[in-house]
Amino acid sequence: MVAQLIKNQTNLYDTDYNLWVLETVKKLENHDFNSVDWDNLIEEVLGLSRSDKRKLESLLMRLIEHLLKLGYWETEKERNRGHWEGEIINFRKQIKRLLKDSPSLKLYLKDFLEECYQDSRTIVSKKSQLPLYTFPEEPIAPLEQILDENWLP
Repeated sequence: MVAQLIKNQTNLYDTDYNLWVLETVKKLENHDFNSVDWDNLIEEVLGLSRSDKRKLESLLMRLIEHLLKLGYWETEKERNRGHWEGEIINFRKQIKRLLKDSPSLKLYLKDFLEECYQDSRTIVSKKSQLPLYTFPEEPIAPLEQILDENWLP
């Protein structure tokens, strides 16, 4: 009987994710812990953290891209300055909201600043058609400055 319940939960997870979520919530609300699909629930909870990290990484990359454009793409600066500054504000605010909800992620940001910077540098070089050496090899500012709403390059 127990094996069949576990099999059915796993099948539901694989065949109708939304229904699996609803059923899992119902079981948790009813304190029916013995019938919860713990393996998939644990995986999903861990996935939430991975998702937030990926989102934060993406936002940081986009923020750095726009800071690099603003600081180094001289031929487009006059025409695009307002757009780039607006995007910088947008990405900083989104990062700030994520960090407000999960302050421990700030340590994660510091860990992947260098990788995000290098990826952003490559992307901006391609978008701008400027040589990669146009953009400094080292990050243009420390993380705190990059996130500072009052700082622009």
